[in-house]
Amino acid sequence: MKVTARAVRSGTWWAIEVPEVPGVFTQAKRLDQVAGVVADAVATMTGADAAAVEVQLVPAMRPEVQHDVDEAIRLRREAEEARASATEQLARAVDDVLREGLTVRDAALLLGISPQRVSQVART
Repeated sequence: MKVTARAVRSGTWWAIEVPEVPGVFTQAKRLDQVAGVVADAVATMTGADAAAVEVQLVPAMRPEVQHDVDEAIRLRREAEEARASATEQLARAVDDVLREGLTVRDAALLLGISPQRVSQVART
């Protein structure tokens, strides 16, 4: 059974509503506790097995806070993609430079990395 846990901050707790199951309201101190308390509450109200309850967490934040969270996630994803691209390009550059007959030390100086890093990324 799939349910949505709509969590709203209430003091130091999260107040949680499950729209798919009327009457299911619960609370949790931390967001990482939501799935467990919601599964238990849904199981109590419906007789379903708590282990079979799949919970999608939807925390409600003030719009400016949600914007900052979304932007941080977007930028982190872009940074991870850029890092993967840079790693791949570095490996190509190391291979190209070594195929030109440069020593590992010359390749390191040329690429601005250590000789050990040259050896680590070399594929040829």
